[in-house]
Amino acid sequence: MQNTSKKKLGIIGGLGPAASVFFYNRITEHTVASCDQEHLDIILLSHATLPDRTAVIESGEDEELIRLLDEDLKTLESLGVSNIAIPCNTSHYFYDQMQSCVSIPIIHMIHESVRYASENRPNVKKIGIMATDGTVETGLYHKECEAFGIIPYSPSEERQKDVMSLIYDDIKSGKEADVSKFERVMEEFVANECDVVLLACTELSVYAETHTVPSICLDAMDVLVRISIERSGAQYKD
Repeated sequence: MQNTSKKKLGIIGGLGPAASVFFYNRITEHTVASCDQEHLDIILLSHATLPDRTAVIESGEDEELIRLLDEDLKTLESLGVSNIAIPCNTSHYFYDQMQSCVSIPIIHMIHESVRYASENRPNVKKIGIMATDGTVETGLYHKECEAFGIIPYSPSEERQKDVMSLIYDDIKSGKEADVSKFERVMEEFVANECDVVLLACTELSVYAETHTVPSICLDAMDVLVRISIERSGAQYKD
């Protein structure tokens, strides 16, 4: 019998498409369910043609992106979802504008990820931020870390180029990921005594699915999966 206490989850996807598929699969894999009817009702709106978020932030020309997101959010709200998840770290730069578009809550991926690290990783003093230029330059994770009394650490200019190349030249382009790029960045985080490294781009979540990553890594998408399941009234399965 279907659990009527569960809430319908809305997802704005396509940012990018591979990450959205990965997010949906993760929710299915990590929901405690013994039959189809015990899984969540989900509405996935995959809007792959939305403008690139990092490019919008760098240009300052955000009117079109905000207009399109406003339409998407209101569409999901009209379809009766109770929470909205957006598996894209950089898009949370526009969180306040997005939340003002709808009366239902948008799960704040960045806040929840830092909170989870603070509460579930022992004695966290410094967190490395592995993310797009847009996420790093806006200080999204830095502000959240500081609010929790944690020191944020960003890669050096050369290592940040590795991060961006891994995300855009490799994963978003559908090519084989260059492991050496990831390893160089991780070596810098470790050398600078980061207790946790947040994989703060959904393309890095895709990378972590098919490659071994150090135990100090925490995938922000994994946190969003957990919160999305729990807020939808289901139980998370490790």
